[in-house]
Formats: sequence, C-alpha cells, structure tokens
Amino acid sequence: MTDQQNTSSAPDFLVHDDSDSVGVVVVEDSTAGKTLTGWVMESDATITIEAIDDIPLGHKIALNDLASGDHVIKYGFAIGRTTAPIAKGAHLHVHNTKTEKW
Repeated sequence: MTDQQNTSSAPDFLVHDDSDSVGVVVVEDSTAGKTLTGWVMESDATITIEAIDDIPLGHKIALNDLASGDHVIKYGFAIGRTTAPIAKGAHLHVHNTKTEKW
C-alpha cells in the first residue's frame, strides 16, 4: 500500500479507516492488472494497489495479504473472517469471506 497526499481525481475505491484491510470499489472498470487509486477517508490520504482480479462495483479489494481465518476490517471494526488466503489486490466477497454474524 502506497500512501500519499489526496489529489482531486476521483478514486477507484474507498477506505473508511486507516486500520481497514479492505476498500470498496466505486467504479465499474476495476480489472485485473489495473492500478487502482483509493481514498482513505479518515486521514484524507490516497493509496494505490494493483488489482489482481476483476472486482465488480460495490465489492471489496484486499489492501494487504490476508491468511485464512483473518478478520476482515472495515470502518475500523471486524466485519467478517476470511475462508481462504486472499492476496493484496484480490477480490474479497462471499466466495472467500464469511460475515461475523453467522
């Protein structure tokens, strides 16, 4: 994850909290191999990550490598656990995570 000062260009994904392990994709062309720019709302920083999967609008991108069983952090809180290893830049959704509620 590369941190830098926020710029005026529209982000590809949003991150709510500096401690989050995922960002939410907010554009439709997040394809494998593309470098995506994210905005960290808490610190007003931008980060860049290369997508290693196609990631649909509204789905999550892993901000760092996660092992199977790791907590998924969003809004600064654990929202689920991984069910398989997930690499930085990978698509994170119901195929490789499980909610904390069930």
